[in-house]
Amino acid sequence: MNEEFKEFDPVRVVKPVAPYLGGKRALANRLVERFDAVPHKRYVEVFVGMGGPFFRRHQRPKMEVINDISVDVTNLFRILQRHYPQFLDTLRWQLAGRAEFDRLKASNPDVLTDLERAARFLYLQRMGFGGMPRSMGIDFNAGARFNLTKLEPMLQDVHERLSSVIIERMPFADLIRKYDSRPGTLFYCDPPYFGCEDDYGKNIFSEADFTVLRDLLASIQGRFVLSINAVPEIRELFADFDIEEVSLNYRVSGKVTPAKELIISN
Repeated sequence: MNEEFKEFDPVRVVKPVAPYLGGKRALANRLVERFDAVPHKRYVEVFVGMGGPFFRRHQRPKMEVINDISVDVTNLFRILQRHYPQFLDTLRWQLAGRAEFDRLKASNPDVLTDLERAARFLYLQRMGFGGMPRSMGIDFNAGARFNLTKLEPMLQDVHERLSSVIIERMPFADLIRKYDSRPGTLFYCDPPYFGCEDDYGKNIFSEADFTVLRDLLASIQGRFVLSINAVPEIRELFADFDIEEVSLNYRVSGKVTPAKELIISN
């Protein structure tokens, strides 16, 4: 791949609208530097989640694709992209409190409209502890985590950022094959951590899928960057690629936990 593929347009960095399990806040800037150093015409984020690295890019290629197998993630982004004013109306009278959190958590998202489902998901992600809606989080040094006066500017920014982005909901292998049809694509892969495959739901990603992902990335025409937890199994599986170990500090509820991650690339 040569410099003809490096035709980036400037774009404003925006904040993800909610925390998410496995979010890459501590690693995002380092990843973005990697992305910008790779000439590419198309950028494909295979496991986007809340889009930590994607939204922190300050330049973009001509084509961008974000993908996630989660109905809630892709529905939220599609609503923000296509039905932003109606979404704000849906959020307008949302109360921040434990009773509302418990009510929405207990509700069945499959019987909601797309707007209602997006509002439910956003509310639970913002109000949940550590980006997980299992229990409501409380910040004793700040106000409610769901405050539309502060949230609306963030939603507006994301709405504008998504204006030309393709939003997919495909199995990771199908997505990579679809968008590797020609040279010039950069894939960013942020799969579940090794040993935590069920954190995003049962039967969504398995330990065997790491081998499938490795074999796919070994055969692509384009380039890839992959971030994953630093464990011996991953080092062995991806030994034929470039592996960089990164030391990080993750902060949850004021507690700092040191960790190591791997950035793997071809």
